[in-house]
Amino acid sequence: MEAHDPADALRRVHDVVTAARAGTAEQDRLLSALAGLRVLREELAGWEPELITAARAAGASWVALAPAMGVASRQAAERRYLRLQPSNTGEKTGEARVDAERDRRAGDRAVAGWARRNSGILRQLAGRVSALDGLGPAAQESADRLGAALGDDDPATLLPPLAAARPYLADHHAGLAEQLGEISEKADRLRRDAAGQRRAKY
Repeated sequence: MEAHDPADALRRVHDVVTAARAGTAEQDRLLSALAGLRVLREELAGWEPELITAARAAGASWVALAPAMGVASRQAAERRYLRLQPSNTGEKTGEARVDAERDRRAGDRAVAGWARRNSGILRQLAGRVSALDGLGPAAQESADRLGAALGDDDPATLLPPLAAARPYLADHHAGLAEQLGEISEKADRLRRDAAGQRRAKY
């Protein structure tokens, strides 16, 4: 039983269930209904994270989503969502995805706090890179992205373009490239340390 049209597939499964209750369902129909039910279950499982993502994009809070998802708290709602999401980083289980996402958020908070405390240094480095002359097309594009990021109030937005600019500076601006490398290494350490500290609490 194919489930190209979920509504039609559900109706056909329901018809077989009704026949089964009456004792009139044949074996082939029962097996077909079971196969169709499996397809429907897989399709429905994919709809839930899509709907949650759309609701979040539309402004729904986790508090508002919790009762609609059948859970008791915003934390439980977010945790269920993370479990349902497909992994982009190789985690094989829902719990692993939850942990990976929480590690990422802890790292982001640590890096953002450090960036705010060192905003002057980051902006100075970004200004130096964006003001360089004689860069090749790719390097100039990277420098232009840094210049654009300088207009953002959040200094953490400077970190990705600073890291991206580093390879273009190694040959002719080695000292500046080394400074950018130190910044990237610091951000990586902060992320690892924040994840380790978060896990140590549990």
